[in-house]
Amino acid sequence: MIPQSIPSPSGNTFLTLGPIEIKWYAICIVIGIIAAWFIADKRYRAKGGDSDKFTTIAFWAVIFGIIGGRLYHVITDWQLYFAPGKNPWAAFDIRAGGLGIWGAIALGACGAWIGARQEKVRLLPAGDALAPGLLIGQAIGRLGNWFNQELYGRPTDLPWGLEIDAAHMPPGMAPGTTFHPTFLYELLWCLVGAGVLVWLEKRFHLVAGQCFAAYIMVYTAGRLWIETLRIDPANTILGLRLNVWTAIGVFLLGLFLLIYLRRRYQNDPAVDSINLPGVTAATQPQPEAAGMDAATDTDPATDTDPAADRDATTGPDATTGPDTTTGEATVTNTDTEVTAARNETQK
Repeated sequence: MIPQSIPSPSGNTFLTLGPIEIKWYAICIVIGIIAAWFIADKRYRAKGGDSDKFTTIAFWAVIFGIIGGRLYHVITDWQLYFAPGKNPWAAFDIRAGGLGIWGAIALGACGAWIGARQEKVRLLPAGDALAPGLLIGQAIGRLGNWFNQELYGRPTDLPWGLEIDAAHMPPGMAPGTTFHPTFLYELLWCLVGAGVLVWLEKRFHLVAGQCFAAYIMVYTAGRLWIETLRIDPANTILGLRLNVWTAIGVFLLGLFLLIYLRRRYQNDPAVDSINLPGVTAATQPQPEAAGMDAATDTDPATDTDPAADRDATTGPDATTGPDTTTGEATVTNTDTEVTAARNETQK
């Protein structure tokens, strides 16, 4: 039987611990962050990066991203917190929702830059490693809007219309009205977009930063048309929602970066390296004694022919058994020259 609509969850609380309620929205955000982190870390290591260094970058990006997302939401929807009769302290409560992706990306990038500077790695290839994982994380995070029954689109009679209960129904809507599930549209768009980014990397030679620029363009293109479906209250400029203008502006920024990075770095392969000059992905263990270096390294300038070595050890003057003379052998600290001083046998 084909369903005629998508039901909404009966509640948005995941767990209650005394006076503390943990919302499903927060759980979705946390799972999305973990998924993005895991995918990005794997891609970062595949590019030659160090996992510990990426952890530093991701930590700063997540902290700044959450702050930026909340700031953008509070600034653009200030009336929810600072209008007469509202509670300004609620601006600090993110458990029930309210994160703007635009602010999260902007300040998250600043946090990533701080982490990259701290670990002495290049930011552009690190951003490329992060890009597909970001879309996966955003897809998971959108499920939080489903649990909150928020940010849905205009009414529709399509078989995948979203059911909304009376408490979250817009005023004036008839009971039983279903709406465009914009959370689902964006979720699917992000999943497909992540696949597109991976395909672009394999199909074309992208210079450092171009994959992240493509991420910006892919996400904003989808967000642009999804915003035109939404009916939740929003600030408008010239009749268009603020997020529509933001999506247009950020898309153009991504396009500019895509072109600029190609022209700037197409003949500079060094920029694709995650690590800065003189910095390795992981510290290699060094021998503690010079003798260990002598045992493992070979100087190409003084290396002898292997066949000559075999002749020297099997010729008539070679000693093949135990040495019957007494004395001592002195071995130089090089790996190719050995001098022996023997005392004359006492009779």
